[in-house]
Amino acid sequence: MQLTTREDIAAPIEAVFANIADFGWFERAAMRRGAEIVRTDTLQAPGVGMSWHAEFEYRGRERKADIDLTQYDPPEGMTLVMRAAGLDVEAVIELVAMSRTRTRMNITMEATPRTIPARLMIQSAKLAKTNIRNRYRRRIAEFCADLEERCQSRGF
Repeated sequence: MQLTTREDIAAPIEAVFANIADFGWFERAAMRRGAEIVRTDTLQAPGVGMSWHAEFEYRGRERKADIDLTQYDPPEGMTLVMRAAGLDVEAVIELVAMSRTRTRMNITMEATPRTIPARLMIQSAKLAKTNIRNRYRRRIAEFCADLEERCQSRGF
């Protein structure tokens, strides 16, 4: 199952990329929501090979996930792969400079089941695809609005 959306952000591409590559900010945000995040690599600088282990509650059950940064191409984008309970989710973030002060962010998430229970979950999600797509687009729009605000508050 694939979900795709795009948002325009009133900030330069370098500022947008710097904010989406602020992995510490994402770690803290996940912890504020109750997740436990542990960095599992030893890299000093952001790049391919960064990885995390996350434990969080979702739909009343404790879940575990491993996240790997598989592509890191400043300032054009990055790819993250999450593996959890028989499900692989690939998130591709692409940035395109529309002008010096405007950036378009394309985000594609593709979930691939590896087990029969995960396949059933994806199948049932496909039945509610319109609702899921609308929620996904709304959340990405909210994230991009916050990102734009962060870029402007940092003086970009």
